[in-house]
Formats: sequence, structure tokens, C-alpha cells
Amino acid sequence: MSTIARTGATGLDGMLPELVQWSSSYGHDLSFAREDLLGSAAHVTMLARTGLIPVADAQELRDQLVALFHDAEASRLALPVGEEDIHMAVEAELGRRLGAVAGRLHTARSRNDQVALDLTLHVRDQAARRLEELADLARRLIAMARPLVALPIPAFTHRQRAQPISAAFLVASWASALLRAGETLAFVLDRTRLCPLGSGACSGTSLPTDRHLVASILAFDGPTRNALDTTGDRDFALDWAWAGARVLLALGKLSSDLVDYASAEYALVTLDPAVSTGSSMMPQKKNPDIFELLRGKTATGIANVVHLLTLVKGLPSGYNRDQQEDRVPVLSTGPTLAACMRAVDLCLDHVHFRGDRGEAALADGFTQSTDLAEALVRKGVPFREAYKASGELVRRATSQGVHLSALSLDDVRDVHPELDADCMNVLDPRRAILAKESYGGTGPKAVLRSLDELQLLAGRLHDRAQLVPRLDALLAHLAHVPLEMR
Repeated sequence: MSTIARTGATGLDGMLPELVQWSSSYGHDLSFAREDLLGSAAHVTMLARTGLIPVADAQELRDQLVALFHDAEASRLALPVGEEDIHMAVEAELGRRLGAVAGRLHTARSRNDQVALDLTLHVRDQAARRLEELADLARRLIAMARPLVALPIPAFTHRQRAQPISAAFLVASWASALLRAGETLAFVLDRTRLCPLGSGACSGTSLPTDRHLVASILAFDGPTRNALDTTGDRDFALDWAWAGARVLLALGKLSSDLVDYASAEYALVTLDPAVSTGSSMMPQKKNPDIFELLRGKTATGIANVVHLLTLVKGLPSGYNRDQQEDRVPVLSTGPTLAACMRAVDLCLDHVHFRGDRGEAALADGFTQSTDLAEALVRKGVPFREAYKASGELVRRATSQGVHLSALSLDDVRDVHPELDADCMNVLDPRRAILAKESYGGTGPKAVLRSLDELQLLAGRLHDRAQLVPRLDALLAHLAHVPLEMR
């Protein structure tokens, strides 16, 4: 029983060897070997507890599955080559070790529900790990922001200077976007609460199985509700790819900001040599390559979503072999997120905001023109009237080639009688920042309050991730689950 894939067990005994190899998913399947072995160990436990296979056989099978799991953990798993997928490769290896006893393993299950379980376990485990890392990265950003509440820089809209903000406000916006993406990872954990195993090929089984037992062993809330839907379902994979894309998009926005801010045109941050590169031809260059690469990784996340959406579009109910093409987007999402978040984490200590450049970018006062209009509003002037007056002052200063604050008091009063020296004082960028204490604003108190709230959210997401037991913990528990009813 050393080879299964080319026998009648899978209907491939007559298929050309080249096509067997071409159609095999084995290479990708190795990435979820631990999940497959864990699921099989839980399945064998259930088979023994329900009396479907002898306890002694179940013990032998489970012991070998646990041993193979530990081999996979240590990256020394060796399975027979030439099999159609990992499910058959594991069964073939058990056959080599145990002989005919291995033939009991596939009782009351199909590869259709088996792969659905493997992928669900994989997505759940990876989503929990990435969520924990994301929460830690958000905490790093929050800690980075706190000392920057008094450092002024311009905010940009349409890539033009807009209004004064603190550097802390910008960094807090990165943390906010990242945590919002983290909530999509938490959603993935909610969508992987039910256990697919036991659905069979498409309609369940006539054997007296206990799906709730398997679900409990593997820390699911319960079994899935419809076998036909379960074997054809890849919604959880779509949710996973979408969550991954969301995280990458958040990191991409952070990266894009730093690419701009580190440029000579902006010069609002400096990047240490540890996180920047030079040019092979232009000796003056200091390139933000890491952040450009991070931004580029969003393409991988988006492609994974499109890949899966295109794959499942129009598929009929039940399992279809097309679904084997889900492996690349599902399996690449976790490592891509982990690597990108690690890269950002490594870079943060090497990013330095330049307060002098921030003040220089705000010195002409034009970015405070809205504050000037609001000063008039506080005097009872309708906003649209105040807006027009402020705009006229901007035009006069521009035509004279001077800063907004350099206009004479006569010019100011000529534009609107309510304008005075007190109104013009709001053109100080630091005062403009200090004044914006509206909830969610850039004022120091508002920013610190938002950072405290983001810290709480990061803590909740971190705790949510830790509620998911890791694969090795599940196996350690499973190895002691009794095979006989007590």
C-alpha cells in the first residue's frame, strides 16, 4: 500500500502519469500538512468513540498521525512522492507503517470535506497569528505617536498642503487604518467557527458519526449545517484574502506617505541608511525602496481577492476540481502579511520627523486660512461669508508675494470689518493645531484621547486572536482525548 493515487482508490489507475502529475496539488498541500494530520487525528478519535473502527486500530493510527505532525513541525516530514494530494500521501505513508490498518482512516469522510477542513484550520490559525501581530504593530505606532503631539507638519489633500496637523495625528491615522483592517481579520475568525469535516463528498454519510465531537476536539463552535454547501464553500477563503488585502492596503498607505514625506520636495521625514538605499548611477540618491516594495505588495493582496472571486464565479453547488486552484491565494496571504508587518516594524525606529521642515511648510499661513474663516464665525459671521473673506486675503497675499500673516491691518479690515489682529493670530500653525480639540481632531488632547482608544482596540483584537488555540496546542490536547466512551 505504498502508492494510492494511481490505483482504483481515486479512479486514477488509468490516467496518464504526466496528467496525474500535472493535476496534483501535492506541492501546495504540503503547506497545510499539519492541519491535515491534525484533522485526521480528530477524525480517527471520533471513529473509535462511535465504534466505527476498533480502538486498537485507532490508537495505532492516531499515534502515527501525531508522530507525522511532529515531523511536519520540525520540517522533516517525508511522505511518498507521486501522490495526487497530501491526503493520499498521508494515507500511503500510514499504509507503509501500519499495513491494512491504514485503510480504516478514510471511513466516513471524503477528500472534499477533508480539504475544506484543512483550509479552514489553516485560515483560522493564520488569521489569528496575523491579527496578533497586527495588534502589536498598531501598539508600536501608538507608542511612536505619543511624543509627536507638539510637532507640526502639514496634512495633504490632493497631494497639496491642506491644514496644519501634528505628526502624532498622522501616525495615529496609520494605526487607526491598520486596526480597522484588523477588524476584518477578526471577522475571518468569526467565519471559521464551524467544522466542515463529516460532510462527506456532498451529502453526509449513512454511518453513525459524531460531527459535534470532531468540532469540539478541534475547537470549533459546531459542525457546518449543509454538506452540499460545505464542500463547495470557499467564502471563508474569500474573507481571508479580502482581510489580507485590507491589511496590505493600510500598510501601503503608510508607505506611500513616507515615500512622499522622505522626498527632497517634502523633506518632512528622514530615513536612516538602515531602511533606505542608494542608486547604482546617481550618488546623491537616498531611495525609500522598502516602503515602495511594501506599497507594491498590495498588488499581491488584491490579486488574491480577484483570483478567488474569478475562481468561484459561476461554480455549481458541491465540490468542483476548479477549487483546487484556491491554494496559491489562500496559502500566500499569511506569509505575505507576516513579512510586510515585520518589515514595517523593523523600519519604524529609523523614521524621523523633521519639525523644522514642518514649520517651514506652514509658515506662509495659507494652510491656516480655514482657521481664519472660523475666527470670523466665532464673531457671528456666516461661514460662507467668512470663507469668502479668508479667500480674498489669500488672493491678496498671493498677488503681493507675501505670507498671509504679512498683510497689513488696513488690507485685512478692507476685506471684512470684523477682521482684526486677534483673528490674524490664528495663523500661527501651533495655535491652529492646539485649537482643534474636536473629537477626532488634531489637538493634543484629542489625539491623546484617540490614542488611548486605539490602544484599547488593539488590546481587544490581540485578546481575540489569543482565544484561537494554535495547531500544536490542539494536537497536544487531542493526543489525550480518550478513544473509548467512558
